[in-house]
Amino acid sequence: MNDPSFASAGLAPRPARRRNAFEETVERLLQGLKLGIYAAGTRLPPERELAAQLGVSRATLRDALAELQGAGYLQSRRGRYGGTFAATVLPGTAALSQDSDAADVQDVLLFRRVVEPAAARLAAEATLTAAARAHLLSALAEVDEANTDTFRPKDSRFHIAVAELSGSARLVAAVADVRAQTSDLLDRIPLLQTNLDHSQAQHRELAEAILKGDADAAEAAAVAHLEGTERLLRGFLT
Repeated sequence: MNDPSFASAGLAPRPARRRNAFEETVERLLQGLKLGIYAAGTRLPPERELAAQLGVSRATLRDALAELQGAGYLQSRRGRYGGTFAATVLPGTAALSQDSDAADVQDVLLFRRVVEPAAARLAAEATLTAAARAHLLSALAEVDEANTDTFRPKDSRFHIAVAELSGSARLVAAVADVRAQTSDLLDRIPLLQTNLDHSQAQHRELAEAILKGDADAAEAAAVAHLEGTERLLRGFLT
């Protein structure tokens, strides 16, 4: 498909952010589906063309297409007239229907962007005891071992563990509160295995920066990690 409305709809070609290319691709595909750029029941452009339009590699695109097929937003058809098609009816989601709900989501994400990178920086700047290091690594290992049923609570526990290393009880309380609100939002959207794998790789990057005492890297890793989550929430809920 070479729809002239493509660029005007905000989906013009641009390189995806390297750290969150998968999440950004999912977000932009969902945007195209909801805006009708990829009309219900119609075939999406060939992979090569679509990857160029979205500014991502074909491997990243395939991962995103596969996850959205699994979630029911896309369909794969074989044969001469096969390809990837937009679902005739998009899955029902707990989409935000009121402006106040959308504002609440933005407020949660904004507050999270303030407190979690700050917690990561402070944790990296702290003088960590052997027990503190073991605590962080234990929380990281629990997420590594989690399945789809337990990933989100273990994920939250890891982020709270990072805040605990900051030495600020108030900051721990703030992170715990915003994590609970974020989890409520995440419960509204599908679990995407590729995102979970990517998320855990970012967890390891964050933990490594903290344990090395690299505050700049820890803060940057936290920001990049949050951006991925934000893209999925915006893609599915707005």
